[in-house]
Amino acid sequence: MPNILNIRKPSDYSLYMGQKDSHELITVIDFNELSPVHYTLNRYEVYGFFLQGKDEAVDLTYGTGKYDYSDGTLICVAPGQIGGKEDDGKLVNLSGWALLFHPDILQGTGLEKEIKDFSFFDYRINEALHMSEEERDIMISLFRQIKNELKFPADGMQNRIIAGFINLLLRYAQRFYNRQFVSRTITNNDILTRFEKLLKDYFESDKQLTQGIPTVQFCSEQLNMSPTYFSDIVKKTTGETANHYIKQYVIQLAKNRLVSGMNSSEVAYSLGFEYPQHFSRTFKKITGETPKEYCEHRQASK
Repeated sequence: MPNILNIRKPSDYSLYMGQKDSHELITVIDFNELSPVHYTLNRYEVYGFFLQGKDEAVDLTYGTGKYDYSDGTLICVAPGQIGGKEDDGKLVNLSGWALLFHPDILQGTGLEKEIKDFSFFDYRINEALHMSEEERDIMISLFRQIKNELKFPADGMQNRIIAGFINLLLRYAQRFYNRQFVSRTITNNDILTRFEKLLKDYFESDKQLTQGIPTVQFCSEQLNMSPTYFSDIVKKTTGETANHYIKQYVIQLAKNRLVSGMNSSEVAYSLGFEYPQHFSRTFKKITGETPKEYCEHRQASK
């Protein structure tokens, strides 16, 4: 079993890195100011941003995968996640920045609930954000402003000011992630092509007869992506959710089989539906009519 540093509060991480904090709910670390340290594999119970130093590449782990983390990329972590690099016994000089904050610092603000809506916290390693020079400068500027605020004595306004900076960080990170989807259109289209082939191969090999209709979770795993990141790509590329895309694909297969002469129950079972009623409800939700109505309209139009 690897040694894992449990980060229950931000200071658990900063103390390991050799920095003493003045605030129990947030820490900002400029790695260039620290002495050499050992790598650490972390279990997070806090939120965090990690901005890799330029011209530095670290082979980081996340869950069972690897981070695409080099030359200024940004990684966002959330409570319940594991990431970092297991101690290999070597002392290393790290560069870049880290900001970790406990969810309690958002109490009494709109972010307390809204932070769960920032889907980039669910992304896995190979989906880290590659930042432009300008984007990187914006993030560093915000890190520095928070670090400077933490130098002042705590008062009734400090947590609200810090929460305001966190809000800005989240909004900019969301903008940069949205930009990444747009700027990687070719890559996204390739993922969509692989998605379509995955569905085609799945039904041609009759996997639905034993495994049922493919889920978003299954498809994302087959494409080596987290469900959230995969869903965002499909949504940004097609305007539809991944789940709706799968259902549309299945219903098109259903139409072909209905036209070929199969009855509704036969089609339902052949496509992996457990009950014909479930198939009929799904068919109507996608097409606006029942399988029977669809067949009748087809006959009437001939």
